[in-house]
Amino acid sequence: MANSVTQLKAGHGGRISHFTDERIAGKLMTMGVLPGSRLRVVRISPFNGGYYLKVDGMSIVVRNDEASNIMTTLDAE
Repeated sequence: MANSVTQLKAGHGGRISHFTDERIAGKLMTMGVLPGSRLRVVRISPFNGGYYLKVDGMSIVVRNDEASNIMTTLDAE
């Protein structure tokens, strides 16, 4: 089952399965956020400010609306 990044807590992660918005998907893929990549939520800013993520060892920050379009399959931990 795929979950949005916004449903994850800090420290949790998984693999990116797909994106729900083509426009945002294009932006994320140019940043190196690709389906199949390993993702971990490092920190969540308060008041829907943004998400600090590690994607395949690369650190990125995305807005709440962008994070809600990244769907992940959870790690089996």
